[in-house]
Amino acid sequence: MATNDDLFKNLISHCKEYGFIFPSSEIYDGLSAVYDYGQYGSELKKNIREYWWKAMVQMHENIVGIDAAIFMHPTTWKASGHVDAFNDPLIDNKDSKKRYRADVLIEDHIAKIEAKIEKEVTKARDRFGDAFDENQFRSTNPRVVENQKKIDAINEQFRIGMEASDMAAIRQLILDLEIVCPVSGTRNWTDVRQFNLMFSNTNGIGE
Repeated sequence: MATNDDLFKNLISHCKEYGFIFPSSEIYDGLSAVYDYGQYGSELKKNIREYWWKAMVQMHENIVGIDAAIFMHPTTWKASGHVDAFNDPLIDNKDSKKRYRADVLIEDHIAKIEAKIEKEVTKARDRFGDAFDENQFRSTNPRVVENQKKIDAINEQFRIGMEASDMAAIRQLILDLEIVCPVSGTRNWTDVRQFNLMFSNTNGIGE
């Protein structure tokens, strides 16, 4: 069975072969993770943009469209939340060499606990039928209550770590939860680093 990585590689290969995308600056050794739209990719991008514009702007009487400059006053980016929040906490697994978003790893772990809760709820619903009170069951069943406390504690630890920009605490949370790499199955993690998705630039004749 093909893995997600194989599917992604095949998709990129197909898109490159049929002119949807090309590696940017390819004749000059390229630029990692940057692609240019080819002849079909440009048309596809245009079609998606036009469809989005019709759905989000033209189909609503109380919405008008603007095409703003991407170069804005720094205060604008600060007010929009991009300066403070437009970044991802990334962590690498030393064995698989794969990189993950730390928050996604933690969310996936929480999802597994939530699945245990839903399993208990489903079993109880099947057992008690129409007499089943889900709210009461969630608040009184020992296993459900215990798992919900785990979820709340994890979310609180993660929130505190992110608000304090304490990446060491986020890594320790991943270690404490014994989260493993989906590829290698190991817990050989690097430090968590914040990857800023914003780009700095200079504007004008002087740097």
